Amino acid sequence: MLATQIRQKDSLFYFVNYTAQDLLNRVRFISRFYGEGGQIRPEDTDPEDDIVRFIARVERSDGAFQRELSRVKVRALQNFYETAISQPPIPGTILLFTNESLVFTPLSGVRHVGNLSEPRERFLIIDGQHRLAALHFYLQKKPEEAASLHIPCILFDGHSEDFATEMFVIINSTPTRINKSHLIDLYEKVSWAEPDRKFAARIVDALYSATDSPLRYRINRLGGRSQQEKWILQAELFNELHRWVRARWSAIEKVGPTAREAERDYRVIRDFLKAAQKAFGAAWGNNSRFMVTRPVTLKALIRVAADLAESDRDPEEGRVERWGERLSPWCNQVPDFRTDGFYERYAAKGQVERVAILHRHLGQSAHIRPAVKTGAAKQRE
Repeated sequence: MLATQIRQKDSLFYFVNYTAQDLLNRVRFISRFYGEGGQIRPEDTDPEDDIVRFIARVERSDGAFQRELSRVKVRALQNFYETAISQPPIPGTILLFTNESLVFTPLSGVRHVGNLSEPRERFLIIDGQHRLAALHFYLQKKPEEAASLHIPCILFDGHSEDFATEMFVIINSTPTRINKSHLIDLYEKVSWAEPDRKFAARIVDALYSATDSPLRYRINRLGGRSQQEKWILQAELFNELHRWVRARWSAIEKVGPTAREAERDYRVIRDFLKAAQKAFGAAWGNNSRFMVTRPVTLKALIRVAADLAESDRDPEEGRVERWGERLSPWCNQVPDFRTDGFYERYAAKGQVERVAILHRHLGQSAHIRPAVKTGAAKQRE
């Protein structure tokens, strides 16, 4: 295929022009997949609705990082393709990726224009999945227009799939285009993410997936799309853990912010939550009568865990039992966490203030002093 080679700093990629049907034959549609306990499940399909059946088929793809396809957006784009006459239906480029290294052969006398080999496998869509999904249905309805539609594309080749993930995050990391919990889930994939954020993201991931975690599969990574009973949004939990990591970052950097260190911090939070679970007894878990495992309380608990770890982190052996004794006064606090009247008992102007009130109340009742923050951490907060 004829292509224009483009160089930007150390990056080399290509601009090509595909006919609509040719492009659709060369791409694969995928959607985000989280695995056991947090899988995106396609909704029940209407046998008469081609778009619904197509999206359901896409959402069953494993190991992908794209957002779920939006029925509303696909239909709106399809309608635009049908009504656009003088305006180009797809004026912007579609970004495609292959991990294969393509061969570029310049034309005689032209340095940056030449023939580019085709990949053996179909392209991954970094940006433009909605537009191409709408194009798929548009051409089913009006196949005679396929020959007159040419789609501009940018091709990236010869990198790992983490490169495509990073490109996806860069393009979609504005609040209106990507769920923040999703972005946290991808911090380990992006090279530009700040080290302290990557470190905190590792702890969150362990809390979600480790078999001994009290929060296993209770962290909501999918927002409103989650089909299971969850206790806290991943973004909310990340914010609290990042707050703890950030306050200790200079010490973490000294020993090295490795996966091993993140695992040690995970075990601190794990042991604290196990001790808290013992203290709260039957009020812990999916008990609608209590607020113990609701976001407002869990965030306060993470802060108390940070305070306790500051003064009594080691030895790790016997820590759950030792901390269980420290938290035993909470057994008498259980009635205060009844759902009925909870917000009156812990009156506040909003959740931020209520988390601070609960943090102070829980710490005082267990005789746990607040950790002293560094000046830098105070300024950032």
